[in-house]
Amino acid sequence: MQWTSWVNGKWIEGDQAETGEIINPATQEVVASLAVAGERSVNQAIQTAWDAFHDGRWSRLAYGERAACLFKLADLIESKQADFVHWESVQSGKPVKLVQYSDIPFGLDNLRYFAGAGRVLEGQATAEYNGLHTSWIRREPLGVVGAIAPWNYPLMMALWKIAPALAAGNTVVLKPASLTPLTALMLGPLAQEAGIPDGVLNIVAGPGRVVGDALVRDPRVAMITLTGDTQTGRTIMAAAAARVKRLHLELGGKAPALVFEDADLDAAIQGIAVAALVNSGQDCTAATRAYVHHRHYDRFVEGVKALFESARVGNPEDMRTDLGPVISAAQRQKVLGYIEQARTMGAQVVTGGQAGPQPAGFYVEPTVLSHVEQHWPCVQEEIFGPVLVVLPFTSDQEALAMANDVDYGLASSVWTTQLDRGLEMSRQLQFGEVWLNDHLPLTSEMPHGGVKQSGFGHDLSHYALEDFSTVKHVMAAVKQDAVKPWHFTVLGDVPE
Repeated sequence: MQWTSWVNGKWIEGDQAETGEIINPATQEVVASLAVAGERSVNQAIQTAWDAFHDGRWSRLAYGERAACLFKLADLIESKQADFVHWESVQSGKPVKLVQYSDIPFGLDNLRYFAGAGRVLEGQATAEYNGLHTSWIRREPLGVVGAIAPWNYPLMMALWKIAPALAAGNTVVLKPASLTPLTALMLGPLAQEAGIPDGVLNIVAGPGRVVGDALVRDPRVAMITLTGDTQTGRTIMAAAAARVKRLHLELGGKAPALVFEDADLDAAIQGIAVAALVNSGQDCTAATRAYVHHRHYDRFVEGVKALFESARVGNPEDMRTDLGPVISAAQRQKVLGYIEQARTMGAQVVTGGQAGPQPAGFYVEPTVLSHVEQHWPCVQEEIFGPVLVVLPFTSDQEALAMANDVDYGLASSVWTTQLDRGLEMSRQLQFGEVWLNDHLPLTSEMPHGGVKQSGFGHDLSHYALEDFSTVKHVMAAVKQDAVKPWHFTVLGDVPE
């Protein structure tokens, strides 16, 4: 079966010479072929979305009508959940239990949340602030949104972008990751069936250097939303600067987990192990750095070692599997390269450290590194694999300083039974997300976004609706007098 892009309510042929192959990371087998989109396809998609926005077929619908379409889309996705689970696992190597019980339910909840929240976009109160004019705020859609989704959560994060963009009245050109485009493409016909007008949601599968670059540079595209690595974010920022284009960037992370001497240590060991191994560590919010009070250091290391070694690594389509492979051979080599570099610098590989024993697939053993230094690459840089580094500390201020001592600022966690300590740490940690005595959960009602080189803007919550819309101030004169009291400052004499 050959998959193609979805533009203006129909499948279109690719205009690149090559045919893309979608590889199952667990088996290295080709599971689908793709007609790769090029410049002609992305230009068609942008023009289609531009026309759909400016003729008002979506942006001028009553809020309730837009909401009904989005609710129906969620219902249709849910009705085909088994197909989505299958293809999401096959293309990404994600364990089916993660997709079925986490990714899809959360993506659907997000879609339904924005279907409702889009009906209550609120601005400042209407009032006569200067006594002469009535002012009010309109919150309006931006236009065409270019959405660039990542390969680690192909469906869920596509929905994270589509939902607020459409709820706010925009039209969308979605570029799924080249490694994992299938479940995003499956959304096209369902959007049509849900009543979303043709041209409002377009899905173009092609390389970032062509499709992504065109979206960033095209003046018809009002906004780019990206979830990806920090270097890609920098590149997009540089290209978008020429158009002063609005950006929404969720970039890399290097999340610390701070375990204090009063923490429930068993809970910390369990929670941090889970947060380190989620999606084989391919998560920007994954717990990658554990800072543990020196009194608990040895016990913590032994505890996570035991849990890492108990993780069931294998066939993602088996509901009992805990960890699948990483996404590609290149990603596996990157992860193993960080581990080997740390080993040569003097780190102790507590457990793991090798490619998986599976006969095929891009597997990496769950790995714990101890005896590392704060300035080493394995502590400072995003590895994006099942690797946890563990460092000791002796004081609160030392833990805080080390936690903040990275370029990233997406997520963090604090493990303590002292509320005042937790609150103080949450105030001083330089991360967009701080969990207390847990690490990883998100909810549609609360924002998710980063600071520093983890980007800006928010997914989830009404803050995302603000990012995907613009504020317009409308001011009307209260009286119809030709000469207003302030006109003398330009024409006329100062009143006596």
